[in-house]
Amino acid sequence: QVKLVESGGGLVQAGGSLRLSCEASGSITSINRMGWYRQAPGKQRELVASMHSGGSTIYADSAKDRFTISRDNAKNTVYLQMNSLKPEDTAVYYCNLRVFSLDSWGQGTQVTVSS
Repeated sequence: QVKLVESGGGLVQAGGSLRLSCEASGSITSINRMGWYRQAPGKQRELVASMHSGGSTIYADSAKDRFTISRDNAKNTVYLQMNSLKPEDTAVYYCNLRVFSLDSWGQGTQVTVSS
């Protein structure tokens, strides 16, 4: 069983920055992909960014050039540095751990960007 604990969400003005963190615990293989998804009211959950334990990354177009994903494999922790935040970034952000095709999710952290 895997547990994901997120932190770092909050309220920020447009143009500001936030850093999300997610620590995984439990039965975790050394090879995995960790990342962040978000879900805005009335919309589907969408990928923001993810990072394989080997270092490869995937970014949504909306996140490129503004967000940076990183991870500390020794701590099973993934980070999302979000800069130049926009009101349309407002959503609940969920941490995701994927091992093979099995997904585990955090409880979500609210990010609100005011204009």
